[in-house]
Amino acid sequence: MKKKTKGLIVGIFFAVILLTSAVSIALPNLMPAPESEEVTVTVTGTPADNFPDDQRAQFCGSEDAKSNTYIREYEIQTKCTQPLAITTDPDGNVWFAQVNTGKVAKFDPNAELFTEYENPEWPPKARSMMWGIAYSPDGSLWFTDDAHDSVWKFSIEDGKYDRHGYPSTGDALPQRLEISGSQIIINDFTGNKITFLDPASQSADETAYRVVASPLEDSFTGSFAVDSDDNIWYTNWQFRQGGALIKFDQKSYFEASALAKDAGIPLFDFIQVFQLPSMNAPNGISVGNDGIVWIADTSSSFFYSFDPLTEKFTKYTTSKPDISSYGNATGLIKTPVSGPYWTDFDQKGRLVFNEQSANRIGIFDPSIESLVEYNIPSKNTIWADCDPLTDCGLAQVFDFTTQNDKIWFTEWVENNIAVLDTSIPLPFQIELEQTEITLKKGEQVELSMKVIPSSAGKISFTSSNTASFSDIIVDFDKAEQEISGNESASISVTIEANNNALSGTYKVLLGAQNDEVSVSQFVTIIIEK
Repeated sequence: MKKKTKGLIVGIFFAVILLTSAVSIALPNLMPAPESEEVTVTVTGTPADNFPDDQRAQFCGSEDAKSNTYIREYEIQTKCTQPLAITTDPDGNVWFAQVNTGKVAKFDPNAELFTEYENPEWPPKARSMMWGIAYSPDGSLWFTDDAHDSVWKFSIEDGKYDRHGYPSTGDALPQRLEISGSQIIINDFTGNKITFLDPASQSADETAYRVVASPLEDSFTGSFAVDSDDNIWYTNWQFRQGGALIKFDQKSYFEASALAKDAGIPLFDFIQVFQLPSMNAPNGISVGNDGIVWIADTSSSFFYSFDPLTEKFTKYTTSKPDISSYGNATGLIKTPVSGPYWTDFDQKGRLVFNEQSANRIGIFDPSIESLVEYNIPSKNTIWADCDPLTDCGLAQVFDFTTQNDKIWFTEWVENNIAVLDTSIPLPFQIELEQTEITLKKGEQVELSMKVIPSSAGKISFTSSNTASFSDIIVDFDKAEQEISGNESASISVTIEANNNALSGTYKVLLGAQNDEVSVSQFVTIIIEK
């Protein structure tokens, strides 16, 4: 399959999700720009020349970098680089790959200085999504390149690039990348496999990969995570047709393969397959120190935990997207979704994810089931249903990396990188008098939610839940309130189980929000049979 064809197919696939959710959630860049006989390209001598004039606001940035209390954005000095995969090194420098230039770039947070490294091997005017990047202990960076079926090594010491071909029999899209011990692990999103590259075993003329085919044929192989026992967890799925969570015992498999040499070892002896609950696009995946697996469903507002001991999934939800992220100027969007995308754990054991279609960064604390969501200042109006609204849109945050109290992320269509400082105190906290409630069908309960402010301002109250339809109804006694910096406020919340509600256990998210942040807490609701 030709690379252009592959890009078109993947683009159409994500366009289907776009139409389903009525908001843009992933990979719109892979769809080629429509051809036109009247294309104007003003030559600037910058990467913006890869786009016609009428597409530059959409792909190259629509406004200057912004900041709020928690997030500071930095504009890259070169126009239209389209930053994507991002990581940090032990010295605190931030490194990221540029879709529209083929370069890696460094940002020094102390000097607030960008340095971009020319890639002499990059084809003129080429563009490629670089979804994965990682820092290696030997002082190099590795990143994926889907347009050229490649994995690149960049030496920080001498500034040199080294391209490694990627196995692309049939279709291939090398996506996320992680360095684990001596090997580099990569998921092949459209090639239906996990690949392993050991840089120490490479010859001068050949790149040697070990390939593990995914168990479900004709499916997408999602991102992966390595647990404390070196098992690899990843998703294997077909859009709207279900999928599986895979546990691969790589250590035992490769040890057995080495002993058997060329005799061959049945792969399925080392794989466990767990059927996923209803998810359309399970992209991000992480494993906590307790062994619990967490999965984000990009086509919805949901994320899930999976306990390998009980083999039980638990469904969670983000808060509802703010209308400033999707606009809804046409009134056609009935159910906006937040689009949790990639996931990772920070040093405090909190699950971090980018809510790509809500223009937020979410931080979930599994120990207390609390969720804090930070609004991203920049918004590109072209990527949402905004016209004629102006304070509206998406910065297309496709990747992030955690470093102590900081979360660094890229804004793909705004030509910015940004940092979220989670050490800055929140303007308020919330406390619930109950966090687990059992209801009969048709029954309701009233509970108190206390807001404990640290500063004055106006807040509004928000709720969402994991039940279908209107099985659970939540009502606050007021929609918003002014809070002072030294006086707590108690809000009455009514939770009702519909007469026709399905029995089961659900999560209800209750919280408060202002223009910059949302602070919420989960309540477990059990509806009896």
